[in-house]
Amino acid sequence: MTNFQSLEFFVPELILVITILAALITDLFLKKSKTDLIGWVLCIGLVIVGLSVLNLSSVPATTLFSDAIVIDPFSSFMKIVIIISTLLVIAASWANKELENYRKGEYFTIMGIMVLGLFLMTSSVDIIMLYVSIEVVSIMSFILAAYLKLDTRSNEAGLKYVIYGAFSSGVMLFGLSIVYGLTGSTSYFDIQESIFSMDSSANPALIMALLMIFAGFGYKISSVPFHFWTPDVYEGSPTTITAYLSVAPKAAGFAMIIRFFHQIFSDSIALAGTAIGSTDLPWPEIIGVLAVVTMTMGNLVAIQQNSIKRMLAYSSIAHAGYMMLALPVLSMEAIESIMIYLFVYVFMNLGAFFIVITVKNKTGGETFDDYQGLGWKMPVVGSLMTLFMLSLTGLPPTAGFVGKLYIFKTLVGAGSDFLWLVVAGGINSVISLYYYFHVVKVMFLGGERSDTLSYPPSLMFGLIVFTAIPSLLLGLYWNPLASWVKDSLVFYTQTM
Repeated sequence: MTNFQSLEFFVPELILVITILAALITDLFLKKSKTDLIGWVLCIGLVIVGLSVLNLSSVPATTLFSDAIVIDPFSSFMKIVIIISTLLVIAASWANKELENYRKGEYFTIMGIMVLGLFLMTSSVDIIMLYVSIEVVSIMSFILAAYLKLDTRSNEAGLKYVIYGAFSSGVMLFGLSIVYGLTGSTSYFDIQESIFSMDSSANPALIMALLMIFAGFGYKISSVPFHFWTPDVYEGSPTTITAYLSVAPKAAGFAMIIRFFHQIFSDSIALAGTAIGSTDLPWPEIIGVLAVVTMTMGNLVAIQQNSIKRMLAYSSIAHAGYMMLALPVLSMEAIESIMIYLFVYVFMNLGAFFIVITVKNKTGGETFDDYQGLGWKMPVVGSLMTLFMLSLTGLPPTAGFVGKLYIFKTLVGAGSDFLWLVVAGGINSVISLYYYFHVVKVMFLGGERSDTLSYPPSLMFGLIVFTAIPSLLLGLYWNPLASWVKDSLVFYTQTM
């Protein structure tokens, strides 16, 4: 499809670009106290973008711009997840007192540019487009992490993010250059054909390239050993940005990993939905080991934290590990389980961070001491935080249980070779129970009871309830979500 013909199917991204320009221009005419209006500009634009994405989801899967990106139901699903995450975080940003002394025009505009990069990450089928999209997201993330210019912790977060990001990006680019050198192409489909026509003498170079490329991918999803930036960046960033980084880039990162590894380093039969795929390269085993290490490290270090925000940072590392458990299984069921987990994770994790924002607005702190007796002082907030902790642990009847159930079901169904991953995932879920319920213990068994009850502001209360409803409801009735995910399991692919 020519570039001009591709524009017809590139409408969501074009609308997003227009929205970003509108936000940028509007900000020039607004006073500092009125810059919340830019958030409304972005929200309205994102709603229109979402409707456009849904409208294109029924279009047959195809490639655009000379096979640089694809549109298919899978990418549409991930884009909707990204839009939902962004809308919720924009709304929370209006109520976040950390941002009170700053103009928010650039803040919302940069967030819009980041959404564009995330969209391209989910759709890229060319290594040049892949790298460009990752860099767009990374640079915008660096700026947002350091947005609180007067806060030394935010400055530190941005600096560490840049250093780790530059290193991971450089290593990944080196790996991509090896792939290009071996195959002579940047297109996923041409690379796949070249790799499967090579003899085994090329395997050492391919394995080295694979490890280097995963350095960049692992950095985006906070996988061990590329996670070192996560705790410090999450702790120092504005809490709304911390919440955003914990969900939206993860969704795009997993979409990118699924499309890259299943299309290039396997026979891509799984993506065609016809059978269980296969590969001669050991990347499923490598990712399986990394998944277990990521879960274990995230959970064990989370236990030692005194800051709720930092604890949730390590928790997000552990959840990346849970989702990675399904990647070694080259089947459509594995991809389905990751998509379901990602969707429910958005609500339960954002909900927990929204409560962190609410408490910090009230107390100015984010340690466990600030949550002493919260269940009695703010019973609604304490009860909903308990729900989010239950869901993040993966206990029934919450949505988190359904997410883990699908992951474990996929591993059990894949055969005895993957049972060790089920055992590792189960043990880690038990470990996580300790630090999640430590929050509940502090809220209801610590501190002193209060005779006066307080409630969060209406906006934050609405956001917390909005995220709590699916965190519970999808644990009781998840058939609509499962059906939507099954309908979205359509990829543009070229099988061997």
